[in-house]
Amino acid sequence: MELKKLVKSGEGENYDYSQDHCFIKVSSKDTNGELCFVEDSLKPGFHLKRHQHKIMTEVFYMLEGEMELIFDDETVLLKVGDTITVPPNVWHEAKCVKGGKMLSIFKDGQFDIFLEELSKMNDAQFADKEFMDAFSAKFDIYEQEL
Repeated sequence: MELKKLVKSGEGENYDYSQDHCFIKVSSKDTNGELCFVEDSLKPGFHLKRHQHKIMTEVFYMLEGEMELIFDDETVLLKVGDTITVPPNVWHEAKCVKGGKMLSIFKDGQFDIFLEELSKMNDAQFADKEFMDAFSAKFDIYEQEL
């Protein structure tokens, strides 16, 4: 590992999905799997389904716009400059109606590698629920069954 790594504005591994556009600012590959920072531009209508992590802690810092985080006992509206920490074993869901931008910090997770592998998948893999459940679990992401 290099002693230092500079990632400038608009740079970083780049994943442009239908709901968001992510730039990896700090890779878990550079932090022994301990941390990952993602600059996430949320597209209008962004919706992250209800899920939890058994190991990973997530920290969200809003840079632009507003995002709703829905928990079992409350809904929190994150506005510019707000930060929220979501510890392991907390069910949560996220919605960003108008779009926005946030910095997401993942502790004890490899969300950047999850995004990298997700970008290489084909439609058949996405359609295979058993495959996707196992893939998500590999990265400590567990969606709630309805």
